[in-house]
Amino acid sequence: MSSAAAIHIVSPDEFDRATAQTPGSERRAAIASTLGIASAIWGGLFEVEPEARTGIHHHGEQETIAYVLSGVSEIRWGAKGEHTARAKAGDFIHVPAFLPHMEINPSKLEPFLWVVVRSTATPVVVNLPDDIWP
Repeated sequence: MSSAAAIHIVSPDEFDRATAQTPGSERRAAIASTLGIASAIWGGLFEVEPEARTGIHHHGEQETIAYVLSGVSEIRWGAKGEHTARAKAGDFIHVPAFLPHMEINPSKLEPFLWVVVRSTATPVVVNLPDDIWP
């Protein structure tokens, strides 16, 4: 094993808010090359405020795994946004590569917060026009 290998601890005040974003949400990178961590995957937090929704987007060739830390999320996806599911604290979510989707916070009071891991080191966010879905 290389003597250069190291474990990194990244505290919330070190998270990178300058990572790729989608309107209506905030992503904070925790495991990323921008923080000096050489990794084949990306990790961070994703938050949507009460009664807010993200724009329609996808993550290119990246697969995404998310764990819902708190709150409730409504997820809409598909070529026309025709599918919907709800995820709550304790649930895992898998988002396939290239799948258009949006996240909606139905709560009037509580943001939702996810831990997110992406299958490549650099986050990919492709924001789509809001009028692509009826």
